[in-house]
Amino acid sequence: MRSLALPAAVLAGVLLLSGCGGSNENDGGRPVPVDGAGGDSSTTTSSTPTAGATTPTTAPSVPASTTATTAPRKTQVFVVPGNYKSNPAVQGLVQSYPLYFQALVARDDSILRKSFPSFWYADTSQAIVDAKRNGWVMRPPGSVVVLGVQSQSDGTVRVKACRSQTTQYWDPKAKQWAVVAPGGSPEVIDMIKTGLGWLPYRLAPSSGVKCSRVNYPA
Repeated sequence: MRSLALPAAVLAGVLLLSGCGGSNENDGGRPVPVDGAGGDSSTTTSSTPTAGATTPTTAPSVPASTTATTAPRKTQVFVVPGNYKSNPAVQGLVQSYPLYFQALVARDDSILRKSFPSFWYADTSQAIVDAKRNGWVMRPPGSVVVLGVQSQSDGTVRVKACRSQTTQYWDPKAKQWAVVAPGGSPEVIDMIKTGLGWLPYRLAPSSGVKCSRVNYPA
């Protein structure tokens, strides 16, 4: 009787261990695509198969994709660099002007304070404050066409441009544009190089810039 006690205990231990173990068939499962509208972009999946995996007796469940399909965002403003697209300051204007225009449309000067040099905020924020106070609105799209570039002695680059009529505020009470500019209006911007690239630094005098013959995409 004593000789049978040890094999019986060993057999019981083996059965207990086999009941607690097992492989996780969901490890390294199908990734859920992320498009920026939702989901966790930090999710990773393992490409290494689990050692000793066995054929499942039932088909594994496939997780449903939770990615929402959203319509592409419409362009608010077109910045046309023309013959100056290779100029770094103009490239900076093309990249930064949409954010400035977003602040104009939203009538939110905090966007300027967070993302642009203080001189630019001081030069442009008042127009946003006035628009909000007067109930003026701006509906995109609009367009800006670059007409010329000139380096300045203080290290800035002056970009001469014209803004289309649709980049002006509309006065719903008077039912007319706050700035009457059927041929567009001149806008001259001094760009400065920062740690984040070229950004608008300040407004410059726009005398001499002619916009009457400029063709605007919007």
